[in-house]
Amino acid sequence: MPGKRLKGRPATLVLCGLAAAFFVRAAFPAAHAVQDSGAAPPPVHLTSEEDHQRTMELLHITELRRGPDGDPKSPNAANVDEAKVPAYVLPDPLILKSGKKVTTPKIWWTKRRPEIVEDFDREIYGRVPKDTPHVNWEVVSTTEEKAGDVPVITKKLVGHVDNSFYPAIKVDIQLTLSTPAKATGPVPVIMEFGISPEQMAAFRKRMTPEQLAAFAGSGPTWQEQVTAEGWGYAILIPTSVQADDGAGLTEGIIGLVNKGQPRKLDDWGALRAWGWGAGRALDYFKTDKSVDANQVGIEGLSRYGKAALVTMAYDPRFAIAFVGSSGEGGAKILRRKFGEQVENVASTSEYHWMAGNFLKYAGPLTPNDLPVDAHELIALCAPRPVFISSGSQQVEGGWVDGKGMFLGAVGAGPVYKLLGRGDLGTSEFPPMETSLISGEIAFRQHTGGHTTGPNWPTFITFASRYLNTPAGSKATQ
Repeated sequence: MPGKRLKGRPATLVLCGLAAAFFVRAAFPAAHAVQDSGAAPPPVHLTSEEDHQRTMELLHITELRRGPDGDPKSPNAANVDEAKVPAYVLPDPLILKSGKKVTTPKIWWTKRRPEIVEDFDREIYGRVPKDTPHVNWEVVSTTEEKAGDVPVITKKLVGHVDNSFYPAIKVDIQLTLSTPAKATGPVPVIMEFGISPEQMAAFRKRMTPEQLAAFAGSGPTWQEQVTAEGWGYAILIPTSVQADDGAGLTEGIIGLVNKGQPRKLDDWGALRAWGWGAGRALDYFKTDKSVDANQVGIEGLSRYGKAALVTMAYDPRFAIAFVGSSGEGGAKILRRKFGEQVENVASTSEYHWMAGNFLKYAGPLTPNDLPVDAHELIALCAPRPVFISSGSQQVEGGWVDGKGMFLGAVGAGPVYKLLGRGDLGTSEFPPMETSLISGEIAFRQHTGGHTTGPNWPTFITFASRYLNTPAGSKATQ
């Protein structure tokens, strides 16, 4: 039974504690009556604009500040001039809320880290429910392929999320796994947050031949480079877990857990949902004898770069992360007035990535009021290795703010050092194509555009220190 579509704005909310229930009762009286009778109501269908407005009303916000434009010719263009970046003060990741200094790893693990996680949960990315549905993985097909000249066995999988408690919403996670056919034991795997074939086809239609050539690159694919090391690769389709828009928040895994109803202000957004999907793929890898599940890395670009970093920060089972051009909401310092800003992420086109509470920082509050910042997200990955990747400002543009991501990596350094690991080794922004890979936090800015492509060889060199090279692979010959 399809849900009714909301017409216009929801009823005025009076009591914050009863806001969500009041909204559903006022806008969907029939659905509420069904709920009272013991059956779950059908999913609520809202546009991104309607759900964004509903969230603002729950927060008692009437207006958000406009974010800057990505078009450099716009009168409201984003700042890409380093001289115009105002000063800001970052929270100290090694100072407890009580004001005491974190001096030992034990204090970090037992006190400070939980404080930082709570702030990110409540104010930025949202909370993953304590109880989420089980995923039953099905191997749909197994084929023999080649990655370059390396034979691989590719499994196409579907993760059926248990929806028995709410059959109105169905979630099937799309995943492929490829491992070297000649491997004599379990191998490390790099998993990418990837684009579905349908999305890629639409993407290609919008690009010129020159843009396509730059995106694809001229060298071996990342899959070919990975298999040359004797590793496997996997591609998870994030939008099969959760749609990449606000209208989908009452569908996908978020909608399923909420039984088709709108989010609470600290409920998880799409970035945490995509990370949850990656965790379920890792659950499957633990059952597959071809995979060394203790050596699985996560990689993504742009919004999926944000998701890769969030996944690494929250799920300690991932061994390494390759975070590509993640920008605002990823490795970039949120307080830094350069490129994309908090106000852009809080807009109707991107707010669904975050918790509803995040909107406050584009309204009555400012980014300077955030209790945490990106350097602390990177610090949550410690002591595991993280590679931060960026393109050049001249080609990729300043929107993702390469220096802002570098500074996020710098700010995480003290936590890595406290835990006995290496930081970037410098706080000075390096020249283009300088590889900072001597510690557990790595950074490199390539000369290309919005892609991780040119940084794959450097990442593999970095990752080779942490991931096994199986006997018989090209790397051992």
